[in-house]
Amino acid sequence: MGRLAIIYGAAALAEIGGCFAFWAVLKLGRSPWWLLPGFLSLIAFAWLLTLVDSEAAGRAYAAYGGIYIAASLAWLWLVEGLRPDRFDLAGAALCLVGAGVILLAPRG
Repeated sequence: MGRLAIIYGAAALAEIGGCFAFWAVLKLGRSPWWLLPGFLSLIAFAWLLTLVDSEAAGRAYAAYGGIYIAASLAWLWLVEGLRPDRFDLAGAALCLVGAGVILLAPRG
């Protein structure tokens, strides 16, 4: 489970960082050079998800969704300086429970 947490955490950071590079260029007026590390980060994100030990890509992606939501709220707080409110936190907790069900369900 520790390896999976590291993969999903790194994937979330790579995806959020890559998407934020596009946000920075298109919404914040940053230099188009931000797109280069953005592209590389999104490539790393896709590669990292291939490291998840799952028989189905869709299941790996679905479980990742909960991790992504929680990581996005951490980004909101740590990078953008906006503290998540109780509804953000409740929604993220619900998503993490859902991701846990997907990841840990006994399958034959």
